[in-house]
Amino acid sequence: QVQLVESGGGSVQTGGSLRLSCSVSGKTYTSNWIGWFRQAPGKEREGVATMYIGTGSTYYADSVVGRFTISHDNRENTVYLQMHDLTPEDTAMYFCAADPAAGRGWPLSVWAYNNWGQGTQVTVSS
Repeated sequence: QVQLVESGGGSVQTGGSLRLSCSVSGKTYTSNWIGWFRQAPGKEREGVATMYIGTGSTYYADSVVGRFTISHDNRENTVYLQMHDLTPEDTAMYFCAADPAAGRGWPLSVWAYNNWGQGTQVTVSS
């Protein structure tokens, strides 16, 4: 079991950048898939990017390839989502989530994760 706390959200204009942080507590940090998901008003939650901490394997949603990068800092037990070239379509509540078994299926599926943070809001204005 891990606990997750997101931070770093905010409001930016189109073309701007933000870096989200997910602070992870728990002894099994390196044995987890830790991913970023987002949910816009009226839409389903969707996977954005995920990483298996132990190996560094990553997956990205097609909509963010080339703009978002997921990374981690083992010393800080923190997973980051660096976001560039933001558009209004990126506006959403962003959540991080963790699960050791997410890789058994599609690692970006929301159903593969059992531990969730509370979220941080990202708003991109045109």
